[in-house]
Amino acid sequence: MAIYARVSTGEQSPEAQLRELRLYAEHRGFPITREYVDQASGDVRKLRSAPEFEALMADARRRRFDCVLVWKYDRFARTLGALIAALQEFRDLGVDFISHTQAIDTTTPMGRLFFHVIGSFAEFERDVIVERVKAGLANARAKGKRLGRPVKDDGAANRVAGLRAGGMSLRAIAAAEGLSASGVRKMLLRATPTLEPVDG
Repeated sequence: MAIYARVSTGEQSPEAQLRELRLYAEHRGFPITREYVDQASGDVRKLRSAPEFEALMADARRRRFDCVLVWKYDRFARTLGALIAALQEFRDLGVDFISHTQAIDTTTPMGRLFFHVIGSFAEFERDVIVERVKAGLANARAKGKRLGRPVKDDGAANRVAGLRAGGMSLRAIAAAEGLSASGVRKMLLRATPTLEPVDG
């Protein structure tokens, strides 16, 4: 079994969580493989960069334990999306998940049903996103908007080649055409692939 605990920056020590989780594991007869503890900010975007969370997921993929024990959901994942993604991966790996204070235990039949419910939520979310994208595209077409990448300026390559032939530097051409110097260089190489344009 793996234990995961997380406290926010400036919060109290994680020992309160860990003590209860150790007692729970001992009561259930689960040997603890490793404890993973992160101190993360409240910024949801930084959750996935929490090093111990990443280590936990990596060890789960290596099958170093068969169960993850946490205090409660918001000490494991700060968003429903992050929770669903992690639980789906655990399910695929055959790793159980126990949230101590919320009575979710996928080692039991009721807990396994929870895995299926989470999977249904994920599928529903994907379907909703697909439908929204389709509706947005249809609405854009109805308004006459062009979809996809904008059409390239077919005359740009000829202008760039002409300016270069006139002795203009790559940077000057880039400024004149609203391009990057590397973009100008690529245009010139495509026009004359055997010649390397000189920087300047």
